[in-house]
Amino acid sequence: MSTVRKSDRLDLRLTPEQKREIEEAAAISGRSVTDFSVSVLVEHAEDTIRREREIAMSAKSFDAFSAILDRPARSVAGLADLLARPSVFVD
Repeated sequence: MSTVRKSDRLDLRLTPEQKREIEEAAAISGRSVTDFSVSVLVEHAEDTIRREREIAMSAKSFDAFSAILDRPARSVAGLADLLARPSVFVD
């Protein structure tokens, strides 16, 4: 089993009450303050990222969305001309 070298730090400013609560929760969990804090922070970060990236909709909405995607492509007036024009962006 390989050990990952931990070299980065995250400094936090806490109120004395916040620090006491974190220390108590870590002690109750039988973990160090660092282990407890990192696991809680990472779990919350992963949840926040997942919620931001996740798209949720009802089954009815998903069926309607899928039906739209399944439709045959159609021509959009002027789109071919627009795409044939030189780009307004300069490399």
